Amino acid sequence: MRFIISSIAVVLAFTSAGCQSSTNQSSVVDQQTSNTSFVMATEPAGAVPVGDARGASNDGEEVIVLGVIGGSTKPFVEGMAAFTIVDPKVPYCADEEGCPTPWDYCCEVNAVKQNIATVKFVDETGKPIAKEARELLPVKELSTVVVKGTAERDEQGNLTIAASHIFVRAGGN
Repeated sequence: MRFIISSIAVVLAFTSAGCQSSTNQSSVVDQQTSNTSFVMATEPAGAVPVGDARGASNDGEEVIVLGVIGGSTKPFVEGMAAFTIVDPKVPYCADEEGCPTPWDYCCEVNAVKQNIATVKFVDETGKPIAKEARELLPVKELSTVVVKGTAERDEQGNLTIAASHIFVRAGGN
């Protein structure tokens, strides 16, 4: 639980201050898993946007959440298959605004706070996968994804998805 709280605190600090990530990897397992074991070939039905999932999902409940990878200058957590996603309704900064990292949503900091979730891929025992998300999955900043997993809540109501599967939408950046 402390890891989740720390992760969310880091994400929120990124959003408002653009800080760099630090990761507690003591509970991370090393996983030599094929990329295809997490990637779904077809999009699952019933995906809920991040903002709605934050308000409607309960701790321990299975969820299917739609989001865009971003929310900070570095949305990927180093050393593990984890990243943040933002509700697609929140517009990211446009290139013509001169933003070199549009996925940080620097133009929408307040909207991001209520429309962000952390996604961490876990093994069958619930331990985070110790492999970079961009190595394990076909994702990058601003990829639109649908993630399936279990909702985890901290005391502040922040949402983390202990993910088992992902679908990456074509053209989602």
